[in-house]
Amino acid sequence: MGFSTSLQGQASHEALLGRQDAEIKLLETMRRCLTTKVKSDREYAATISSLTLQGKKIERNEDLVGSMIAQSWKDIMESIDQTAKLIKQQADSIESIVIEHISVLYSERRRARKLYQEEQAWLNNQFQQLTDEVARKKMEYQKHLEVYKLMRSRFEEHYIKSGRGGRKLDEVREKYQKACRKLHLTHNEYVLLLGAVTECEHDLRTCYLPSLLHRQQAIHQEFITSWKGILHDIVKYSDFTTDKFLEIHARMQKAVDTVKPIEEYRDFIGKHKTRPASPIRFTFDENLVDDTSGKLLPNKLTVDNLTIDWLRSRLTELETSLKATQQNRQNPQFSPENNSDSKSSALDYSREREELRQRCQEKKLQRQIDVIRAALNELGCEELPSGCDLSMEGSFTDPPTINKVPLRYVSHLTNNQKGNANGGLMEEEWFHGVLPREEVVRLLVNEGDFLVRETTRNDECQIVLSVCWDSHKHFIVQTTPEGHYRFEGPTFPSIPELIRHQWMSGLPVTSRSGAILKTPILRERWELNNDDVILIEKIGRGNFGDVYKAQLKPCKTEVAVKTCKVTLPDEQKRKFLQEGRILKQYDHPNIVKLIGICVQKQPIMIVMELVPGGSLLTYLRKNAASITQREQLRMCKDAAAGMRYLESKYCIHRDLAARNCLVGYESIVKISDFGMSREEEEYIVSDGMKQIPIKWTAPEALNFGKYTSLCDVWSYGVLMWEIFSKGGNPYSGMSNSQAREKIDAGYRMPAPENTPEEIYRLMLRCWEYEPEKRPHFDQIYTVVETLSQAYL
Repeated sequence: MGFSTSLQGQASHEALLGRQDAEIKLLETMRRCLTTKVKSDREYAATISSLTLQGKKIERNEDLVGSMIAQSWKDIMESIDQTAKLIKQQADSIESIVIEHISVLYSERRRARKLYQEEQAWLNNQFQQLTDEVARKKMEYQKHLEVYKLMRSRFEEHYIKSGRGGRKLDEVREKYQKACRKLHLTHNEYVLLLGAVTECEHDLRTCYLPSLLHRQQAIHQEFITSWKGILHDIVKYSDFTTDKFLEIHARMQKAVDTVKPIEEYRDFIGKHKTRPASPIRFTFDENLVDDTSGKLLPNKLTVDNLTIDWLRSRLTELETSLKATQQNRQNPQFSPENNSDSKSSALDYSREREELRQRCQEKKLQRQIDVIRAALNELGCEELPSGCDLSMEGSFTDPPTINKVPLRYVSHLTNNQKGNANGGLMEEEWFHGVLPREEVVRLLVNEGDFLVRETTRNDECQIVLSVCWDSHKHFIVQTTPEGHYRFEGPTFPSIPELIRHQWMSGLPVTSRSGAILKTPILRERWELNNDDVILIEKIGRGNFGDVYKAQLKPCKTEVAVKTCKVTLPDEQKRKFLQEGRILKQYDHPNIVKLIGICVQKQPIMIVMELVPGGSLLTYLRKNAASITQREQLRMCKDAAAGMRYLESKYCIHRDLAARNCLVGYESIVKISDFGMSREEEEYIVSDGMKQIPIKWTAPEALNFGKYTSLCDVWSYGVLMWEIFSKGGNPYSGMSNSQAREKIDAGYRMPAPENTPEEIYRLMLRCWEYEPEKRPHFDQIYTVVETLSQAYL
């Protein structure tokens, strides 16, 4: 992770400038504080020296000759005087060495920031110039297009009025030809320019910008190395010999040793990381050629009697310019040997800028040469096309030509086609309906496994054969003009017949893929038929669609059905089905039961047991006046039992809260809503903080994205608080960010009114900041069950 790959975005650029400003301010603060320290140390040393002079003046010294006490006193005074001299010497060293080095580093840091800002501004200006150049050429194109359409209109008008001759018609014809020629030339210039600026923009973005950032990182790390040396000097000249000073020195030395230039910007990069700079896309505006009768095509040079000479002349000019540019690059004006100061050289961008300019120019010329050569080579020996259609015969009366219909992909199938022509495709066990591609890949494990599914692309329904063969391959069933189906081989009147032929024959689906069908993967037992589910009434809304009360046709059982919006992309549908895939493995009275999923057609649905009492949060608020402490303890026990079961299955729920628990018959509580769950012992989230319930989430998950079952324990503590507050809002009056800051600072919510003391102690244990200090759900269940028995 470095500057060149992680800090290409504008936000990163602004953050880097801010970091540089902060470092400059820190240097100013260090210089100011050390100057004050030098002054203070000198005054202190002077005071001690004055004191020792007084201490050495012993009255009646002659009477104390040979006294050991007097000699000891003199030695003590001399030692104190030496200490004063040492303090002054260190103060002088800090001023002459450390503060001087800080001043030099401060000047270099400001210069480096200025040069980086100037270089970034130059780079942004280059991108803007490329964009402006394309915009100007497009405006010129539009102007000539308007003149062309006006001249064409006048020509058509005179042609119809005057017939086939006349001087006036000749004049109009000449103007029309002139406008047409100018439009075609401008069209070619526009095409060439787009290719050229694309090359230049690509070099700026992929070469120059990463190079600039790479050198910036090297410069920053070099500054940190110098800075670290300054900190070492500060420690060196602050090293006194008393026990107290030695202890302070050890702490300071430890702090300095932790500085590593290579890691100095690790947290900074992680915080301000952006995606690599997106390319500026120069695309041909196809609206410009809408009214040119198909003579001009987007991104394609027009080679005709109006442009052929110009193209050949232009090709010669470009080849001459390219040769000159290549010679200049072989004789560079800038050489690294010209600057012996490595730091100054690192800050000088003139050589790289000139190299980029020459390389960009060379690529622009080469790109235009290649485009013109390709256009001329494509013409070959064919007759040169006309550049302007001046013949009006048939232009207003002839019907358009109808091309022969080619093979195309399966489009919308009518009910008749689905039921008859496809020979009962819906009834085939290897047909998995609209199961998303990611789910299909999960089912196809062994070489030759296959299934058939339905997908939608550009509002067209397509039938797809998916095969496990050298990873996974997906083949769209094609239809002939006669309504038959095929891949590369023979055609069949229905898709089931086509698949059976492909399977039984052992032939590759396509010669290029070599994929052979061996084992059909049948629908899983929990894949239900959409038509067997009758939606009765809407009872809620989820992240992916609406939730309905429904009935199963075969057994007339009432169920709850989650639906997935048809318009969601496959990635979202895969996340929707993830809840069903997790729930199908679980069987516990305190976990909501999965009945099945419906993927044969849209919309995709998850069918679960209907829990009549609705969400626990709503139940608590509606029945706040009548809920007893005994009921609250039983709710906590039910939730603990369900979470103990999930913990034993290595399932991390990640969204445990009263709103995601349901109340069933006899007020039993069931854990629900597994949309964020993961079947792992430890899960590291990588998609940021989007949709994370901040007030229910453990600190380590918020701060480091690390989830374990002990994160669910933290959420369980909040769930208990919700139960005993009878549906209260956690951290009421605080925003998410305020609650997060206070939790990190040690704050914990007080116990709701009438909460048993043992329950509140359990809440606090669940809210231990260090995960390893929290109880597991086995322990939690034992505590809650014991309390429940006590309240019987």
